[in-house]
Amino acid sequence: MTHNPESRPDPGPNPVLVEVTRGGAVESWHRGAVAVVDAAGGTVFALGAVEAAVYPRSGIKPLQALALLESGAASALAVSEEEIALACASHAAEARQLEIVANWLARIGSGEADLECGPEPPRNAATAEALRREGRRPSPLHNNCSGKHAGFITVARHLGVPVAGYIAFSHPVQQLVTGILAEVFGSDLRGAPRGIDGCGIPVLAVPLTAIARGMARLAAPGAESGPRRTALKRIAAAMSAHPQLIAGAGRFATRVIEASGGRALVKGGAEGVYAAALPDKGLGIALKIDDGAGRAAEVAMGAMLRRFGVFGGGQALALTDVFEPRVLNWAGAEAGRVRPAAVLRDGGNSDRIGR
Repeated sequence: MTHNPESRPDPGPNPVLVEVTRGGAVESWHRGAVAVVDAAGGTVFALGAVEAAVYPRSGIKPLQALALLESGAASALAVSEEEIALACASHAAEARQLEIVANWLARIGSGEADLECGPEPPRNAATAEALRREGRRPSPLHNNCSGKHAGFITVARHLGVPVAGYIAFSHPVQQLVTGILAEVFGSDLRGAPRGIDGCGIPVLAVPLTAIARGMARLAAPGAESGPRRTALKRIAAAMSAHPQLIAGAGRFATRVIEASGGRALVKGGAEGVYAAALPDKGLGIALKIDDGAGRAAEVAMGAMLRRFGVFGGGQALALTDVFEPRVLNWAGAEAGRVRPAAVLRDGGNSDRIGR
C-alpha cells in the first residue's frame, strides 16, 4: 500500500529556530521543530510539531547500522571499527574513506558494481579535482552513502540472500532494517508514509520524538537486550573513535564529534534533518528545518548542544564558524551571521519546553 505524506493535516507554522542577519537586521529565517528525548522515552524538550511525520533521511544511519551487527554479519565477516563508522557515515569521498569502502567490498567478495546507491559528485574538493584531471566521472563509490550500502551488502552476503535488489523495501535486508527501526523508534511503521531516499533505499516518515527516542537508545543502551546493547555500544564507539570518517575534514559532524570527545554523536540528513546522541546525558535529539536548509539544521543543532551543556564557553567559541557561520559578500567580507533565534538562544517561553 502506498501512503501519501501530503495527506496529513498541516500542523501549522513551526517556530523560527534560526535567523540570518545582514548588518543589524534579520534578513531571513528558518522555521522548524526539535525534540529531545531521554532513555526512558520521555520528552524533555520540544518545540514545534514534533509529532508530525518527517523523513529522517541520513540522520538515522547509526540506527540502520544495527542490522549489520545484530544480524551477525559484522562478526562473521570481520567488519572493522572503521567500517562500522563508514556504515554510519555521509562521507565526503575523501581518499581514506574511499579506500576503506573499496577494500571492505573486495574482502566480502563484492565490488563497486554491486553498489546500488548511484554515482554522486564527490563532496571533497581534492577528490573532485582528481576526477576532473583524470577525465573520470563519479562512481557509486563516491556516493556519500556507499559505506551504508557496503553494510547492507555485507548483511545480504551473511544471510545468504541475493545482493541484487538489496535496496528494495521487500528485500530481506530492508525488512530486517525496518523491523529494527520500529523497535528502536518505539513506533508501528506498517502505516508510515514511505518514500525513496536519495541513495535509493526505502525511507519511512516518523515523528521527531521517535527519531530522538532511537538516538537516546544509542546514547544510553543500558536497558536494551544484550545483543542490541552490545551493537549500540560498538556503533557509538566507532563514531567516537573515527569522526573523520563520519563526514570529513571541516564538516559539521566531524568537527562536533572531535571537539566533544564523543560526548555528542551527531548525524545530519538531507532536507534539514539532524540527529544526535548525547552519551553523557542519556539523551537523543532530532530536529527538522521546514524549508530543508542544511545550514539552519547545523546552527539549530549547535544551539541544542550548547543548551544541554555539551560545550562550555571556550569550546563553543572554537566552533563559532560552524555554530554561527558568517555570511560573506563576494569579496570575502563578513556581511552577517546565521544564528540561533531567541527561542533556542535564550530559552524562549514556550510552554512545550521542559527540563
